[in-house]
Amino acid sequence: MDFELRTIAGCPNDAAAKALFTEALTLEGLDPDAMAVREVLSDDEAAQLNFHGSPTFTVSGTDLFPSSSEPAVTCRVYPTPAGLRGNPDLDTLRSAIRDAVGRHRVNIRENARHVPL
Repeated sequence: MDFELRTIAGCPNDAAAKALFTEALTLEGLDPDAMAVREVLSDDEAAQLNFHGSPTFTVSGTDLFPSSSEPAVTCRVYPTPAGLRGNPDLDTLRSAIRDAVGRHRVNIRENARHVPL
């Protein structure tokens, strides 16, 4: 399982996003050193990654906050109790991480059951 923060050059929320992701992973008992930061450089790369703006938080390549917008090299906003912000709030991010990690673990168990002996 890998954790990746996807960003674009000049995003004003990158540093706060990295600190937030690190804190959320730590609080969830996960290794924040396993987090990579990837700068998305082009619209083609954004389309390939299904990247909907910076910052994007992913677990095993899956966006923790799926979006129906077109992939693009752009900034992103998140709904929070305080209104739209450049990052999700900590509790929402932690919940999204827990859900993604749980799904990942279920998939591993399901795949292990179907491995021929």
